[in-house]
Amino acid sequence: MGSKLLSLRRLSTLLKPHFQSPPTSYYSSKFHHSSSVLLLASRVLRQHSNTLSPPGSSGCCSRSFCSRQLDLDVDSQGPATIDYRSLLQEDEFHRLADSTIHDLQEKLEEYGDSFQIDGLDIDYGNEVLTLKLGDLGTYVLNKQTPNRQLWLSSPVSGPSRFDWDQNSQAWVYRRTKANLLTILESELEQLCGEPIKLA
Repeated sequence: MGSKLLSLRRLSTLLKPHFQSPPTSYYSSKFHHSSSVLLLASRVLRQHSNTLSPPGSSGCCSRSFCSRQLDLDVDSQGPATIDYRSLLQEDEFHRLADSTIHDLQEKLEEYGDSFQIDGLDIDYGNEVLTLKLGDLGTYVLNKQTPNRQLWLSSPVSGPSRFDWDQNSQAWVYRRTKANLLTILESELEQLCGEPIKLA
């Protein structure tokens, strides 16, 4: 205990001049001495951290010397991500998604033939269905196999992700519970002025 107190007194004596306000020339002439003092201070603090820690503490006297890992609760970082792959098998997903996209393509082509829209174009390739309505905007519908979802990009409502709902037997946007086909019917009538039946 005596040797520890002696070391601390020496440290106090060495550090004392650095807490005053010496002239600028002092720093330039004492740079190497200051580095030695700081090194000594670091060693003394490491050696006597248990002595300096308050009663009941874990021995961490400074953030720079405390390397104890925090025990964080994993559940506190938000709800777990839903694994949609467990809800729908891949082959079933492709069957449902392909059927929906092909039916949409046929009905949209019939819809486009019923009246004239400048720049109208319907295209399907690489599992992506694209509906161009000229100046009115462009719809893009594609499969997202890893998530078992259909993703829609709409000039009216923006991006949406649809999951297959077993109860309603339809593609549903989980956030709003909206049906994919119902959304398209409503928006296309709003844009084009002509009703369309997709369901």
